[in-house]
Amino acid sequence: MKGVIFDFDGLIVDTETTWYEAFKEVFWESHHLNLDLIGYSQCIGTGNDVLYRYFRELAGDSVDCELLEEQATVKYENLMKAPVLREGVIEYLNEAKQNNLKIALASSSSKEWVHTYLKQLNIIDYFKIINTKDDVSNVKPDPELYDKTLKDLGLSPKETIVFEDSINGLSAAKAAGIRCVIVPNSVTKNLKFENFDDRIDSMKEITLSELLKKLERM
Repeated sequence: MKGVIFDFDGLIVDTETTWYEAFKEVFWESHHLNLDLIGYSQCIGTGNDVLYRYFRELAGDSVDCELLEEQATVKYENLMKAPVLREGVIEYLNEAKQNNLKIALASSSSKEWVHTYLKQLNIIDYFKIINTKDDVSNVKPDPELYDKTLKDLGLSPKETIVFEDSINGLSAAKAAGIRCVIVPNSVTKNLKFENFDDRIDSMKEITLSELLKKLERM
């Protein structure tokens, strides 16, 4: 194993749970509709077009998706004033660095969004490569983000492992031929993940070295 690739939203920082709570409040206040967790979870890890399509299914074609997002953003920012890393993330980054693994990030979010958080959390220097939706034509579940990240790292799929928290991210990693470990958050933990290589509740659960050894035996 020569490289590790991390998703960002929901995996490094649990932004996904906060976004769900924000959109849930907005939908109830504006339309008196309950935002279903399972339905919303299908939109995680991909582009806004999928999210907007789900909103139109819920509230009708005339729903103002951009306005809903603006209102949710205000609530999100109030809730996410002090972002924190998920458990075990810093330990995995340090261990990967100590073992001379190439570390990359592949996110369907914007470069500005990702870089702002990475700088705020003081972890941006861990990543040799950071690819976002601004670097590709197609986001997850399309494999383009992972294909590009592999190319930029100079590694093959067999030399790399991906960490993801969403079905869309898992689909993208597997389509790129990379082994994928699922680390779900509170929004995605009840989704029906299939065809993953391992699943852990938290990076605190097992060290990176132990996990990689386990995968090599599988």
